Amino acid sequence: MSVEINLDALDKELIPDADHEDTLQDLFSGKNILNKTAKNKTKRQAKKVPKKVNKVSQELEQKWLFDPFILIIAISIIGLGITMVGSASISIAERNNGEPFYYLYRQLIATGLGFFIGITVLLTPMKFWQKIGPMLLFLGVILLVAVLVPGVGREINGSSRWIPMGILNMQISELMKLIMVIYLAGYLVRHHDNVKKKIRGFFFPMSVLAVVAVLLLLEPDLGATVVISATALGMLFLGGVRLWQFAILILLMSVAVYFLIILSPYRLERLQSFMNPWADPFNSGFQLTQSLIAFGRGELTGVGLGNSIQKLFYLPEAHTDFLFAVLAEELGAIGSISVIILFVALVSRIFMLAKQAEQQNNMFSAYMMFGLAIWVGLQAFVNIAVNMGVLPTKGLTLPLMSYGGSSMMIMCIVMALILRADHEVRFKHPLAYGFWHKLVYLNKKTL
Repeated sequence: MSVEINLDALDKELIPDADHEDTLQDLFSGKNILNKTAKNKTKRQAKKVPKKVNKVSQELEQKWLFDPFILIIAISIIGLGITMVGSASISIAERNNGEPFYYLYRQLIATGLGFFIGITVLLTPMKFWQKIGPMLLFLGVILLVAVLVPGVGREINGSSRWIPMGILNMQISELMKLIMVIYLAGYLVRHHDNVKKKIRGFFFPMSVLAVVAVLLLLEPDLGATVVISATALGMLFLGGVRLWQFAILILLMSVAVYFLIILSPYRLERLQSFMNPWADPFNSGFQLTQSLIAFGRGELTGVGLGNSIQKLFYLPEAHTDFLFAVLAEELGAIGSISVIILFVALVSRIFMLAKQAEQQNNMFSAYMMFGLAIWVGLQAFVNIAVNMGVLPTKGLTLPLMSYGGSSMMIMCIVMALILRADHEVRFKHPLAYGFWHKLVYLNKKTL
């Protein structure tokens, strides 16, 4: 008995318009079907990557990578500051170094280095800073001790605050301000419940602050001590510290500052000259009276850029602590108010970004930005108030403006941290996150 298979009929019924050989192979071997299935699977997997890449690219196209308000305000303040440093330092640079733009060039170098470091910070995830906070604190304490060692620290105007680093001197107190903010932000995240409910959660960071304050006062640097302490207290208050603990600490610190002033002759002299600078305008009240004269000469529109008289050896530290007075003389009340508005806008914007991070439950970024906003706002307020005679004379620079390599570089890092923190809040796929993830994975695999 024989069975005949009509291949043509079978071909037409199963797979119309197909070749006989391909049909037999499909039916009896199944190889082509498997190959087609594998190819289709590969195509589907290949399509997944472009879709993910497209989502990232669409996300980048729809939003600013970094907050434009922070960028515009910070660059405006830096640009104005560089201009005023060049104007205010011409005379003293010519006399001390024989080069009228000596301080301007150094400030430009510091700004360039700050921008370079800032770009690196922009590409560094916030988790990295959160993890290395304790290590940074340990390093900062070591540097505060080192700056007091003769031969290591450099003494300027009776204070040992700097460590020479080639063409620039690193002011450790400026670095310590940043370190304390990063450390406390991480501490508040790690010990959130203890800070709110237990005394030890509040006592430990205060012990750390006390050690840092003592080392700063040994330099001596009361201004940095006050700024760091006030910033730390503000962060702890926002972190949920009980009100009675906060009030007691404020009282104790106020008493401590009072005794530090009255027990130190030069600080007491500054306080007395602040109360009545015209009582001794050529000695203890000289700096403040010259600053007030600069404000008076500026009037509404100023005497013109570069035309200040007070910077010609009348006003001490014209390009550093009293840069704002020179600005008021040359650009007038309009220029002074514009600078104040810029700082108010900057600090307000940082607080807004911190609040957004808090709403997204990104608490480390929120606490860090709150701390940085308090620091920048407080230091700007103190410097401007000192220049205007509202507060006693204190050696604090105007952030992003005054001459000082350490201050400028640290402030560039501060702005970069704020921009990065906001970037991670707004983007699901932050820049360079994949690189850092691979780096950590490779390190773990190697170890």
